[in-house]
This record gives sequence, structure tokens and C-alpha cells, in this order.
Amino acid sequence: MRDVEIDNNSKKEASQTALTQSYPTPKNINLNGIDYLQSQAPVGIFGGTLISSTIGEGPKTFNPFNAKDNTSAIMSGVMYDGLLSSDPITGEPVPKLAKAFSISPDGKAYTIYLREGIKWSDGKPITADDVVFTWNNIIFGGYGDTSLRDSLYIEGKLPTCRKYGDYVVVFSVPKPFAPFIRSLSASIAPKHIFLPAVQKGKKYFESFLSTTTKPENFVTSGAFKLKEYVPAQRVVFERNPNYYEINTKEEKLPYLDRLVYLIVGDLNNQVLKFEAKELDIISLQGSKVARYKSLEHHSDYKLYNLGPDTGTMYISLNLNTRKDSKGKYYVKPIKQKWFNDLNFRKAVDYAIDRKNMVLNIANGIGEPLFTPESLNSIYRNKKLKSYDKNLNESKKLLKKSGFYTDKKGRLYDKDGNRVEFDLYTNAGNTEREAIGVMVKQDLEDLGMKVNFKPIEFNSLVNKLVSTFDWDMVIMGLTGSPLEPNGGKNVWMSDGRLHMFNMRTPQEGKTGILPWEKQLDEMFEKGALATKFEDRKVYYDKYQEIVYNQKPMIYIYSPTQIFAIRNKFKNIYPSSLGGLTHNIEEIYIGHD
Repeated sequence: MRDVEIDNNSKKEASQTALTQSYPTPKNINLNGIDYLQSQAPVGIFGGTLISSTIGEGPKTFNPFNAKDNTSAIMSGVMYDGLLSSDPITGEPVPKLAKAFSISPDGKAYTIYLREGIKWSDGKPITADDVVFTWNNIIFGGYGDTSLRDSLYIEGKLPTCRKYGDYVVVFSVPKPFAPFIRSLSASIAPKHIFLPAVQKGKKYFESFLSTTTKPENFVTSGAFKLKEYVPAQRVVFERNPNYYEINTKEEKLPYLDRLVYLIVGDLNNQVLKFEAKELDIISLQGSKVARYKSLEHHSDYKLYNLGPDTGTMYISLNLNTRKDSKGKYYVKPIKQKWFNDLNFRKAVDYAIDRKNMVLNIANGIGEPLFTPESLNSIYRNKKLKSYDKNLNESKKLLKKSGFYTDKKGRLYDKDGNRVEFDLYTNAGNTEREAIGVMVKQDLEDLGMKVNFKPIEFNSLVNKLVSTFDWDMVIMGLTGSPLEPNGGKNVWMSDGRLHMFNMRTPQEGKTGILPWEKQLDEMFEKGALATKFEDRKVYYDKYQEIVYNQKPMIYIYSPTQIFAIRNKFKNIYPSSLGGLTHNIEEIYIGHD
């Protein structure tokens, strides 16, 4: 076996995406037979609370394996650690619950060495049994959200997971599979808590550890555990006294007593609460940055620029031409013809004024985006050119497909049908609502009638991935600038997030379009290539296909600007990890 290494070019590119900021990486240390992770950051003061926030309705679950929305993923991520994590500066895989790992020379076996002597929050030991159970019974067993499992199929086969003693686990893959190492950041479940739920079946598991579960029933491995949840108001976490990280004085972390997330509803309310000093940290929209910057020197907070957002914002059109089980079309046949017409999609794309959106919504703090990989992705295809709004080009494309306008400028298709459709986004996200208003105006400049409908997030997700009854949507996806395979479920034709042409599990790959087949091939080959240069060829091609076919039309990438109170110390800003990636090391200091 050899110690794991990331391809040198990949490491070089990754470091360019991070801020020029050192972070004292924690080290392994054995004390009295226990394998701790030891913080190398300055020793802090114990006590106090950090108050953050989340917009929308709050978490939908606290079960990390059921989390399908970002808020639920954040909340469960606070409580459950994975075997590995990513270095916040370089992006390299680093140990968490594992103390070390290695990869066999042929790239088919990953050996994980667990920390010996560390415990769950209830005092029971964390062992290989928990790891094997999590992977074999929950993830590979298809419990909860199967996105991770689906992304790990290699020519129709899943990896295997076996234990060798209490503290060694070996994962085996049928072929060298470059993305696998990053999948090991998935949460590990305490077997003694999750086993009874798994034994009761998948339907029961869907409601296991829901938002109605009593806090005392949670057994966790992360720095914090659930203390209180008040629907639509707040989520409160308290320090886990059994956490396995210590400082250089051999004192157990975290320093903070509590971590609180206020459920603020929308972005405007979030700003009001920060200004009222009810919040300690906030991610600022571009329109707010200039004011906050001007006040910074006379305030109790500091601003940090973390570079381009690692996620993407886009407009998607529903290309689904199929019927539901009752024989009803998901999308009306008239609209199917429009949305599946490449000229129509390109016309929509050229009508979008990205520069104006960056200027007026992001206050100039951002850049137009044209690819499914974020601006700081090491795999972004930089050969794909940007372009400005061009209504004349839009009109030419529509004319090619027989669309025309009447004397009042209203757009009709070649069969005389008025072009009218619904545009959705999630209510409460004021940035996306502002984008929706501008998209509506841009498309109405072409004579289209656009019914803009912001709706509650859960209802929107249900439309996108369950009922399929939507026309056009403005949404965003989180992503990794280091690993495109995380988006496999969006781009594979049978993926669970392949929203622009979603299929039920029973449909599989039915009605696959030629370019969808190409996307399948690019992701299959990209995952099996092991060198960065070889992988980039396939991921460049997938971006080129999306760029040309326009199932998703990318809008712009905002710059991540955060404000945090000066009293918090051990802050190491990272474009990859944010401001609180090392929450266990953060403390309240005295200036």
C-alpha cells in the first residue's frame, strides 16, 4: 500500500482556487491509547455562543442520509462526521474519524485506519462496525437519498466495504475510480442507533430522526449535538463532550458552548437581524456590500471576500415529453415543442442580460456564468466563450423555427399558439426573486408571456423531482470546485436530479436524447480516468454539450462576501470551506 496523493496538477489548480491564507492543519496525536485529532490553532477560551442563520422554512430532517436540501444537510453535517474531510485551503482529502488512509498500487483498494478509543456522544465506541453498517446497509442498501450510492456505480457495480478488526476498513472498487476518495466524507452512523430503523424498512427510515425527534435521542460524532429545535424559529446545538479533537493543552474541543441557527425566512430579514446584533455572521448580497464596507472600520464586524461562489445559478426548461401513470402529460404538448426546440432554448439564452443582473442584483460583485462548473472549478472549460445579451440573435433563432410576433409584439409559434408559460423559483430567496423579475422582462422583450411564480421551497422541489409539472425554473446547485462527479445525478439521464428531463425509477433511461447519452458517457469515462489531464478532457466535453444544448442556462456567479463579529477568533477564511469550516476551533476572545 502507498500513502494517498492527489495528482500534482490537481493540487496546484486547487490551491489557486483558495485564498492566500494559511491554516494550521490539525495533527494526529495518541494520548493514553486514544487517537485524538489535535488542533494547531492558538488555544482559545471556552464558552459562549455563535449565532448564524438559514433562510426558508428550516430543516426538513436531521437524518444525514435523508437530507435533500442544503439546510438539512448543513444541520445534519454539524452532528455527524465522515471518515475524511477536505483541507479548506488545498482541497486535499484529510482524516476526520479516520486517522489515516492509503490506496493500493492498482488503485482498487482503499484502506481506512480508524481512530482508536474515540466515542459517540453517548459514550459508546466508534468502530469499524459503524462504518461497515453505514456503507453496506444504509448507503449501498439504498436507504434515504440514494444520490451518493447512484454516483458510485462503476459499470453497474458498487464498491464493497469490509472490516479487518475493530479499527480497519477496506473499500474495494472494481476499477480505479477517481471520485471515490471524496465520497468518504459521507456521514458515519452509530450502528446501535440506526440499525433498528433500517430493520423496520425504507418507509420507516424516511421519517427516522425527523424534525419531531426529541433532541436527547440523537447520538452524534460531530463537535455539536442537538439541544433544541423550535420550528420556524431556531435550531440550537450544544457542544459534544466526547468530541475527538483537542487543543495543544490537551483540552477537548469545541470551545463554544452552543451553535445556533435562526430561521429567518428571507434574505431581507437576515440583514435586519444582523444589524440588530441578533446574528454573528452573515453572507452578504452584492447590493449590501458597499454599505457594510463603508461602516466596517467603525463597527464590530469584519468583512471577508472568499471569491466566486462554489455553486451555480441557472434557468432550466422542462424537456419532459412523457406521461404519468394516469396517462397525463407532465408538460403540455404545445410547450413540449417549444422547450425541446434548440432554437427556442438558444433564443432564451441570448435574451438574458447577465451583465445587467450582475450590476443591478449583485451590485457588480460577481461575474456572468456560462458553464455548469463554477468559476473557481479546477475543471471549468475555459474555452467556452461568454457573450452579451443579443435580442436580434434571439429573434433570428425563433424565426428559424417558425415563431412570429403580431402587431402588438406578442410571440406565437408556427401553429398560432401564444407563447406563454410559468417561471418558478423559491420564495424568500430575494436574489432569485430579483433574477426572476429580470428574466420575465428579458423574455417579454421577445413577446413571450411569462407568469413568474415564487413558491415555497418544498413545493418547488416536489414539482422538480416528483410531479414534474413545471415549465421553467430559476434554481441553484451547490457544488465542488474539485470534483465534477458530485454532479453526476444532475447530468446522468437516469439521475435523481436530472430535473430538465426527469424520469421515474421505472422509466430508467427511456426516451434518452442523443446528447443525454453523450453526457452519460462523459461522466462514466471521467470517473474511471485517474489522471487530472485525462479526466479534464471528458469534463470539458460535458460542459461543451451543456453549453451547446442549453437544458440549463447559467446566469452569474456571485462573489462570496461574509461579515462576522470581531469577537470571534481562530477565523481562517477559505474559498473552499467558508468562514466556519473549523467551527470546533473558533472561540470568543477579548480584544
